[in-house]
Amino acid sequence: MKKIILTVAAVFAFGIASAQDIKFGAKAGLDMVSIKFNGGGSESLTGFFVGGFAEFGIADKFVLQPGINYHSATKSANGFDIKANFLSVPVLVKYEVAEKINLIAGPSLYFNTDSEANDKTTFNLDLGASYDITENLIVEARYSIGLSGDAKVSHFLLGLGYRF
Repeated sequence: MKKIILTVAAVFAFGIASAQDIKFGAKAGLDMVSIKFNGGGSESLTGFFVGGFAEFGIADKFVLQPGINYHSATKSANGFDIKANFLSVPVLVKYEVAEKINLIAGPSLYFNTDSEANDKTTFNLDLGASYDITENLIVEARYSIGLSGDAKVSHFLLGLGYRF
């Protein structure tokens, strides 16, 4: 947990020190989780995510967007509830392909707050797009592909963001 907080702090500090165009915001939305177990089998859960982000202009059409999010997803089956709670730290790069339309890509670190396993932390690759409805209001769709861990945990995120 300390590593996650220190990583986020370092990214924010570096960006504040060197970026000319800085914006902060909040996001929330739908999180559809897919868990594929190494021994076979899978689970699908539905939930939500909520968090904050910063945007640092790094070039004409490029923006660095680090953030931190809380994810919670559940599934009820046969009288049992399956729950998964995560903290994620995405470090995304946005590229403006057309006015108001952006492609998004970058790594993200997920920390499973419920897991009792030794590998609570997993690495994902995020790919997606966003649309700037207004200067402050954003809609975003992103797929976060699980790359590590005993179980590959992927997320389809559909969210709404607001820049302050």
